Amino acid sequence: MNGKLVIGLPSKGRLQENANAFFARAGLKVKQDGGRGYTGRLAGIANVEIAFLSASEIAGQLEQGLIHLGVTGEDLIREKLSTPERDVELLLPLGFGHADVVVAVPQSWIDVATMADLDDVALAFHTKRGRRLRVATKYFNLTRRFFAEHGLTDYRIVESLGATEGAPAAGTAEVIVDITSTGATLAANNLKILDDGTMLKSQANLVASLGATWCERALAAAGEILDRVSAQARASKVVEVRFASEGNDGPLLEEVRSRFGVTLPFGNGAAAPVRIAHCPEARLYDLVAFLYAEGRDTVTATRADYVFEAKNPLRERLVARLNEAR
Repeated sequence: MNGKLVIGLPSKGRLQENANAFFARAGLKVKQDGGRGYTGRLAGIANVEIAFLSASEIAGQLEQGLIHLGVTGEDLIREKLSTPERDVELLLPLGFGHADVVVAVPQSWIDVATMADLDDVALAFHTKRGRRLRVATKYFNLTRRFFAEHGLTDYRIVESLGATEGAPAAGTAEVIVDITSTGATLAANNLKILDDGTMLKSQANLVASLGATWCERALAAAGEILDRVSAQARASKVVEVRFASEGNDGPLLEEVRSRFGVTLPFGNGAAAPVRIAHCPEARLYDLVAFLYAEGRDTVTATRADYVFEAKNPLRERLVARLNEAR
């Protein structure tokens, strides 16, 4: 890795666009080498190399310690890694790439609504037909774990090589385990999700490899990225409000804290000529109206691009997990 922090990003499609936008919001523009290059960098941060990979490859390379950080779906982490809790740390859900891993059965199975019902059907199916219920899926490990948790053992997995939702209609399986965002494709194929058949509500995550070689330079680059990401996320949730001080504002400041969820990031000591508060956006006008009623005739509100704090839970969690893994 030559002392560089290596980040695995999706190589194409909506996931790549969303991953690039995630870093851009933190002031970190993804630069790709060449027109269709498979490497790149983050503008403004030294010692960072980007590897453009498929989402599945990112999960595998995180497990092997070939990259330090990656953006990939939790479903792939849970499926591809044999011991994800030991090998990686899911640092941050990113709010895109949503997909639920679900168990779906034909809509014509009107008496089958739960995993317990499916267990009954599997036993009866084996008794009457002399073979086990077939479950088509690409998610072997998630399926085995989830079915075992529900005590369902009388089935066999059929590997899905194409569109999994078409397996029951094609006669290659009776049940499927697949990902869905809206359920529309399942419904179009006359399938329904079991009431308790959602295995995992997945989305893209920023994931750290615990088995990678984390030198000081790589850790410092990761720390800067996590500081920027946290500072941007913190800033997006608040508006910076300023109003004139009237000396002993202690009681007023305590009231705005308790009533409006305001924080006072700079202490606002007794001698401060201007009070500075960070207010949740949804409570902004309530706070302004309160300050008017308290005789503060002029209140300004601005947005900050970043709100940095020395204590960053993301950075601290990464360092703690790396220390545990050593």
